[in-house]
Amino acid sequence: MSRIGKMPITIPSGVQVKIENSTIDVKGPKGALSRSIHSRISVNIEDEKILVTRPNDEKQNKALHGLTRALINNMVVGVTQGFTRRLEIQGVGYRAAVEGKSLKLDLGYSHPIFYPFPQGIDIRVEKNTLLFVEGIDKEVVGQTAAEIRAFRKPEPYKGKGVRYAGEVIRLKVGKKNA
Repeated sequence: MSRIGKMPITIPSGVQVKIENSTIDVKGPKGALSRSIHSRISVNIEDEKILVTRPNDEKQNKALHGLTRALINNMVVGVTQGFTRRLEIQGVGYRAAVEGKSLKLDLGYSHPIFYPFPQGIDIRVEKNTLLFVEGIDKEVVGQTAAEIRAFRKPEPYKGKGVRYAGEVIRLKVGKKNA
C-alpha cells in the first residue's frame, strides 16, 4: 500500500466533510473547497477520519491513491489554517505595493506591472520588498507565487529579481580582469 495513501485524515472540530458521487466538499472556518475524485479511488468517512482506498495494485491506482489522499489533506488544512508563500524582492529600485485588488510591481522595466489578485487569494506587502501570498487552496497559492516570481526571475550574476523566501541563488562569477 501507499505509505501516504493509507494514512487516515483526521477531521478537526469545526470542519464539515461531505462526499457526493465523485465530489468531496470541505467547509471550515476559513472557507469552503470542492474537488472531484477519480472514479477508481473510493473515499469514506469513519469515526471522524477520512479513509482513502484503491481497488487493486495497478500502477495508476497506486499513484492516484497517494495523490487523492494528499489533495484531500491539503483541503482540510487549507480550510482550517490556510497556506502562505513568502516572496522576497531584491534589487535597487525594485518594490511592490498593493493598490485595491491588484499588486503593483516595479521591477526595473520601463513601466510598472499590475497583477490582479486571483479569486480567494490575499497578498500583503511588508517593507516594499516582502510579499505574502495567502489563501485556502494550496494549488492557487503556489501558482500565484510562481506567476509573480516569473515577472522577474533572479538573475545569476547579481541575484536581482523576485525569489521565494529562503531560496538560494547560485551566483556566477563575472568577467575576469585581462
